[in-house]
Amino acid sequence: MSEPRFVIGIDLGTTHCALSYVDIAASDGEHAAQQVLQIPQLTGPGAVEALPLLPSFLYLPHENELGEGDLTLPWTSAQDYVVGEFARSRGAGTPIRLVSSAKSWLCHPGVDRKAAILPSDAPDEVARISPLEASIRYLAHLRDGWNDAQPDAPFDEQDITVTIPASFDPAARELTAEAAATAGYRHMTLLEEPQAALYSWIQMSEGHWRDEAEPGDVILVVDVGGGTTDLSLIAVVERDGNLELHRVAVGEHILLGGDNMDLALAYAVARKLATAGTQLDAWQMRALAHACRGAKETLLGDPTVDAVPIVVPSRGSKLIGGSIRTELGRETLTATIVDGFFPSAQVSDRPLSRARAALTQLGLPYAQDAAITRHLAAFLGRQLGATAELEGFGALHPADASFLHPTAVLFNGGVFKSALLADRVLATLNGWLEAEGAAPVRVLQRADLDLAVARGAAYYGYVRRGRGVRIRGGTARAYYVAVESAMPAVPGVEPPIQALCLAPFGMEEGTEAQLPAQEFGLIVGEPVRFRFFGSSVRRQDEVGTLLDFWGPDELQELEEIEASLPAEGRAAGEIVRVKLHARVTEAGTLELEALPADGSARWKVSFDVRGGQS
Repeated sequence: MSEPRFVIGIDLGTTHCALSYVDIAASDGEHAAQQVLQIPQLTGPGAVEALPLLPSFLYLPHENELGEGDLTLPWTSAQDYVVGEFARSRGAGTPIRLVSSAKSWLCHPGVDRKAAILPSDAPDEVARISPLEASIRYLAHLRDGWNDAQPDAPFDEQDITVTIPASFDPAARELTAEAAATAGYRHMTLLEEPQAALYSWIQMSEGHWRDEAEPGDVILVVDVGGGTTDLSLIAVVERDGNLELHRVAVGEHILLGGDNMDLALAYAVARKLATAGTQLDAWQMRALAHACRGAKETLLGDPTVDAVPIVVPSRGSKLIGGSIRTELGRETLTATIVDGFFPSAQVSDRPLSRARAALTQLGLPYAQDAAITRHLAAFLGRQLGATAELEGFGALHPADASFLHPTAVLFNGGVFKSALLADRVLATLNGWLEAEGAAPVRVLQRADLDLAVARGAAYYGYVRRGRGVRIRGGTARAYYVAVESAMPAVPGVEPPIQALCLAPFGMEEGTEAQLPAQEFGLIVGEPVRFRFFGSSVRRQDEVGTLLDFWGPDELQELEEIEASLPAEGRAAGEIVRVKLHARVTEAGTLELEALPADGSARWKVSFDVRGGQS
């Protein structure tokens, strides 16, 4: 392959996708020549426009619904589905044919993410696709849009970075990587969205970010997207007279974002309709949620608009006459989103949980508590010691603090287009800081809330080529593999397990770790399960640390790997004496190798700390 001309960053979002790129030859140092691709897409039957955002919606029309040529794009006339703006608008009227929130379904461990399950409530006559396939189609549309705009720089010859939530579990990360590979992304790296947002802030400062940051700063990135809330902490460290950025903490998976807000607004509007004697069925409620999504974006994006009309279509034959007309007002929006999702909270508050019903619908596993402020309190409290081992931070953060004190905040995500929501988070956070005698946080400006993640991803690709400023940090968590203890059979008692540390927190890409000389038994020739754990708080563990017990909040079990390792001439079920060896590749993959004591063939299990498992 020839050297790429561009590095491309792609935000594969829950509600929008975007593509930004940097011209390598035209860039110099921290000054990157960066642009955003105007993405060709259908905006109506047969109408193609190039827009900066590609809505993450896919519509599956009935075979007789549209006319010949209505789905023609610059690069194909054979497509039988719609992606983007036309899909969103068409699907608002016929939601049973609309695929939305595919990214949220992609991280749902309770369903087969490769099975045709979307739209989730579509009747039998509507063809369905998998969350994986929906993601492939979004990514393929971006690829084709690029090739249409840049025919002299083929997409598959460029360096690509695709963003994911920092809280994506390993399986969801692997599925994202698989979707990208299937869509023709040959040279692809994954990047966490909060880091991408910070990279965008660095790039847009044109080298002046050092004027706004100083040693000892702890930057809190609050990223509320369409499907997830991501919280990250980045420390500013001085090394040899230079400022460096170190990612020191990543929050847990919180499936909470714009989707939840759309549903909440829909229920608020439905209650208003019910008081007037109009009851909506489940189909109409889904159409109302999609209509509320658009109305929310209008109200958050334009403070001069007081209300947005909403039309809920009828299911009968008289679609126009039977439509229900109402509106979403700013007062309802404020009461529902501000007080419901960003309520005033104490720093000692924690997310509420409730007893779950024995039976539940197979939907998305949203967070039980919608209060983002309480999730923020829990994150900062859990990460109290995140900067303890960084030089110069001990004196800056008081020993009697009950939570880690950030000094600056970077907001990301479309919901923060509303100053009302950002101001509520700031007021809550500064109240906590004031109570412990700390200074209020500074807000890092120049954030492009719609395009920051794509722009930051492109700049990261540029940085990976030895240009610009890189955020250090290595692995976002410490990683462990379960080792089952040998014990006599006891009825009703499972053998206890230990957790062996494979990669400590912050283990850098491209490094290796020889585990202690202790030997373990590896079962070959039959199906076995590898259980893995991650920890965002155990920073003191080293490679080879073997834990006999741990607190309920210290380790979180990750999705296990089921595999059948080849027997290599041994009997099925034989236990082979092995030593373990681990390394983190340049791509961020944690590889675990089992080396037999007799020196014969080795076995390898891959677990991607940024991207997935295999």
